[in-house]
Amino acid sequence: MTTKLDFQQRRRFCLRTLGALGATSTLGTGGLLASGMARAADPYPSRPVRAVVPYAAGGGPDVLMRQFAPSLGEALGQPIVVENKVGAGGVLAAQYVAHQPADGYTVLMGSNSHLIQKALQPHLKFDPVNDFTPVTVIGTSPSVLVVAADSPYRTVQDLMAALHAQPGQLNYASGGVGSAAHLGGATLVSLLRASAVHVPLKGSVEIPLSLLRGDTAFAFTIAGTAIPQVKGGKLRALAVTSAAPMAQLPQVPTLQSVLRSDLAVQEFWFGLWLPVKSPAEAVNKLFSATTQALKLPAVAPLFEASGNSVTQSASPQADAAFVRREYRKWADIIKLTGVTAG
Repeated sequence: MTTKLDFQQRRRFCLRTLGALGATSTLGTGGLLASGMARAADPYPSRPVRAVVPYAAGGGPDVLMRQFAPSLGEALGQPIVVENKVGAGGVLAAQYVAHQPADGYTVLMGSNSHLIQKALQPHLKFDPVNDFTPVTVIGTSPSVLVVAADSPYRTVQDLMAALHAQPGQLNYASGGVGSAAHLGGATLVSLLRASAVHVPLKGSVEIPLSLLRGDTAFAFTIAGTAIPQVKGGKLRALAVTSAAPMAQLPQVPTLQSVLRSDLAVQEFWFGLWLPVKSPAEAVNKLFSATTQALKLPAVAPLFEASGNSVTQSASPQADAAFVRREYRKWADIIKLTGVTAG
């Protein structure tokens, strides 16, 4: 027999059920909303992270990132998927990442090349300082001022004297207008208040050959290219553009010590940048994972093999301040040299 109490309990159950259904109906796509909220609550990272490399597959920076990615992915707890987006001196990759969702799942291999391109071409539709949240620098590599091994210039002072004695007669090679090699040569000439002819080649790989053929007198090449050629007896190193002497070339002076100018310190550096306004959780976890991965014993030799040194920022905030300083420095270098995009 049904009692009055049983009837009241059934009535309350039906009302609760109808209320729940009504709430779902009011939300419309309540199931989707709940799912979205659950996803938003997932701890970072909950899926693979894309690392966009602005250099061609098989090139030095690309190979290094692909070698480093497994260690970083293991430390982060998710795979790192490397993608190449090449063009316009790294600009295309930067523009692409800047317009990706600021969720921590797309990271740019940012470098001073992006600062240089923006300083050379202010009209570019990306801002390397304000469109990104820097996470950390991971590696640096200076350039090396080199001449052919049979060159009459045995020291940087010899080359400087020749530049003064033969204004406009010596030439220097680069991989193109606005490249590190171009700015290195232009800075040397400008700080000396001398003159020389810039010879832009099709790519940086052609620089050693131009020196060996005698087509050019001197050049600034990245350490990964210069060191094997120097140790192999084909090129002679006169100076390095790092702030301190290189371990691989301990007897070679820094250009800064000779020219007495901070603008002579010109290192290629690269690191990880997220789109601006990325969650602090993503920035901090990516920084911590990078710190852990860079300390692995196998990582430093990977960097050194390509002429780079493992270098990390003290914090994401320190990296952001570093990027701002570097942008001002490269803008000053471009102003000093008068280099233009074309």
